[in-house]
Amino acid sequence: MERAKLAWRRSPLPGFLRWWGGELTAMLPAGLRAWVRRGPDVLWLSGISGVATVRRVRGGARLAAIAPGLPVDVQREEFAQACAGIDPDDRRLLLVVPASQVLYRRLLMPAAAAADPRRVVGYELDRQTPFKPEQVYYDVRVSADAAPAGQMALDLYAAPKADIDPLLERFDMIDAHPDAVDVQAADGKLAGIDLLPLERRPRRVDRRRRTNLFLGLACVLLAVLVLSQWLANRRAALAEMQADVQAMRGKATQSEQLRAQLTGALAASKFLVKRKSENPSALEVLDDLTRRLPANAWLDALTLDDSGGLDIKGEAAKAAALVDTLSSSSLLQEPKLQGVIQPDPATGKERFELVARVRQQGAANGH
Repeated sequence: MERAKLAWRRSPLPGFLRWWGGELTAMLPAGLRAWVRRGPDVLWLSGISGVATVRRVRGGARLAAIAPGLPVDVQREEFAQACAGIDPDDRRLLLVVPASQVLYRRLLMPAAAAADPRRVVGYELDRQTPFKPEQVYYDVRVSADAAPAGQMALDLYAAPKADIDPLLERFDMIDAHPDAVDVQAADGKLAGIDLLPLERRPRRVDRRRRTNLFLGLACVLLAVLVLSQWLANRRAALAEMQADVQAMRGKATQSEQLRAQLTGALAASKFLVKRKSENPSALEVLDDLTRRLPANAWLDALTLDDSGGLDIKGEAAKAAALVDTLSSSSLLQEPKLQGVIQPDPATGKERFELVARVRQQGAANGH
């Protein structure tokens, strides 16, 4: 789960969703946009010189500055008045400590530490800090900076318990129990960590979220039911249309078959007529060869296929000259020797194989 969370944080998808959500909410009216973006009502708690300061993040107003010398009941009353009008389910108390009270270290750990970086760093506290593990509150944040291959960068924040416990006791005394302890840098930004150990972090039951979850599931269920009904209606209409089409298809099949037979017969007839008019006959090709081949040439085989391919095998005194001889023919095109010319010792001539294509009548007229 930790590795999945780490991969999610490092992927571009969270940034895209934040941008997309911002673009969508920007189109809403101002009042509705503020209601959608409101989120939890966070109160910053800080204790400097014993004065418990309560500041509201939304708007930045300071709600209370409770002096330590007042009676405990009075301090609790002041804190309750500071939180008046804030729904307890929406209220989040964040104890903020300055960075000067916190030790910060950048660590390089093996990539396998992503499964539980807090526990892994816990074993290294006595080596990475001047404190023992039981003397500090700490938290670890996976850094967004690049790290060498096979490693990951971690940000370690550690604060002595001697500095944090008095603050926790100070606010517990006035019934202000912090939900988290974060660190504020010099520029005012928070580190986004929680120094509280896991066993001290409060567990909240968000009743609104549970109610919203049930409502969302109900909406999904209703949407599924509506879509199922719509799909059933579409299927019924489709079945009725298919029955009508099937009834008409039988009547149209016979006419389509007759039309196909007639079309095929016409196409075959036109094809035969065209081939007969375009291609010269075998007798014309044989007559042309007889007139052009020299008297010392003998033909052993002559093949003329349906596609107009001509294959000639035989003997001649100069087989290479036959290509030029047949190139001037108006019936033949692309004459060329096939294979190797072999001399025949018995006759003193050269055995050859020559191929060509019979020129169609339309191409011949154009030439």
